[in-house]
Amino acid sequence: MKIETIILASAIILTGLMAGIFFTWSNAVKPGIGKLSDIEYLRALQSMNRVILNNAFRIIFLGSIIAVALVPVFYFNLYPKNIFWLFVFTLVIYWIGVFGVTVSGNIPLNEILDKTNLESITLEEIKTLRKSIELKWNNYNLIRCISSGITFILLIVSFLSLYK
Repeated sequence: MKIETIILASAIILTGLMAGIFFTWSNAVKPGIGKLSDIEYLRALQSMNRVILNNAFRIIFLGSIIAVALVPVFYFNLYPKNIFWLFVFTLVIYWIGVFGVTVSGNIPLNEILDKTNLESITLEEIKTLRKSIELKWNNYNLIRCISSGITFILLIVSFLSLYK
């Protein structure tokens, strides 16, 4: 098997895993914890954000970013064909919609929550903190879910058109 095929297959698998993670957060985790009281919601989100920062998640997240970036590099021989531009398009979608949104949107909100000692703030501060995080975080995650899903589908379509 050629290295470019391995990279494309890796990009498909890793973006699919990320799309699944973002989909699960959007469709089960966040709606579920959204029903909790303000303090329970913040505790749950704080705990989950801390737990998800593990080696498996890091490998999948960073691996997907690297694999998606390598696909157009290793398929540059297809330039200027449409399939090459499709790979470039998937790179842009993924890097902006997943990596960019994560770094500029979700991580700063997670850091605000992580630095907060929930046991030492008032009920009003708890309510304000939830309001300042919940909707923004959910919207950023929806962007990541859609972007990773589109990337996943486009990579599969590309793979099928290349290896039919």
